[in-house]
Amino acid sequence: MFLAFTIQAMVQAMASAVFIHKGKYSMQSTVLILGARGRFGLVAARAFADARWRVQGLIRPGAQVPAEAAADRRIEWLTVDLQDTAAIARAAQGASVVVHALNPSAYTHKAWRTQALPMTEAAIDIARALNATLMLMGNVYNFGADMPAVLTEDTPQRARTIKGQIRIAMEEHIRRSGVRAIVIRAGDFFGSGKGTWFDQAIVKDIQKGKFTYPGHKDVATAWAYLPDLARTFAEVAARRDTFKTFEVFHFAGHSITGQQWLDAMEPIAQAQGWVKPHAGLRYSQLPWPIIRIGALFVPTWASLLEMRYLWDKAHALDNRKLVALLGAEPHTPLDQAAGMALHDLGLTKNTAETPATLAKTGLPT
Repeated sequence: MFLAFTIQAMVQAMASAVFIHKGKYSMQSTVLILGARGRFGLVAARAFADARWRVQGLIRPGAQVPAEAAADRRIEWLTVDLQDTAAIARAAQGASVVVHALNPSAYTHKAWRTQALPMTEAAIDIARALNATLMLMGNVYNFGADMPAVLTEDTPQRARTIKGQIRIAMEEHIRRSGVRAIVIRAGDFFGSGKGTWFDQAIVKDIQKGKFTYPGHKDVATAWAYLPDLARTFAEVAARRDTFKTFEVFHFAGHSITGQQWLDAMEPIAQAQGWVKPHAGLRYSQLPWPIIRIGALFVPTWASLLEMRYLWDKAHALDNRKLVALLGAEPHTPLDQAAGMALHDLGLTKNTAETPATLAKTGLPT
């Protein structure tokens, strides 16, 4: 009887770690996401779960599971201090990928100087303890104001800004650590929540018929729709065993101008009744002169001002290396991505009178 029970338990345990993929049995891989409560961390957790990974999300002691993820039983939440490497390694034993989705507590020079590198060091220690591959989401800060219009993985990194230099140091620290690591570089975020230029400036007053852009209408900059970027992380992670110890990929996302953003937003604004039929959104540019003055007193504004060049310098990420690996980069058309991003922010409502427009933007009808 005991033997039969033991065999049954073993079979059940094995079944929980095995899934069928394209007709073949495969051992289920485990990913540990550091900073899983954050915007990218949470959407990454969902993307890995969608790809049939076992997902563990690390949160600090005392933190609450995000309300929007509380019912998602695919995510196992670990409440452990980030600096307690041994405890994390015990809790996440078997994890083969660690996603570094940690962010400093504020977008200020002080927070980045004091927190960014220690967080990176902790992520390295955890990956090393688990013998796992470390994945980091990079950005374009590394290249500086003299960057070329098209950025490849080999483009020289010559940032002079504080955050750019810290970003260079983070990646270099990971490279020199010897842990297996992957950096996927992307542009500005939009979609899946709050906390970026998209929601805090561009569409902040869109329900009032106003569109506020930080840059010039005709300068194209790099943007990443977060669900597409998160899917890319999961797809790249599945192929990690073929890589060198340290690999960098560029995620192209959307290279778009202010005018293209405006063109994508106006049909949605019309469908939602924010502007009259066939009318346009009121366009305004972010008041940089006011921000320049405020930067003398507000640390966050000083940080924003330092990175203003990103809005004046056209840039796009070359994703040929990524496409060679995946066959195609996960990509949602801009009108659909913009519609879903607004929906995620709770700005749009169902409008049965305009089903064609909503179907085009990807909103529910």
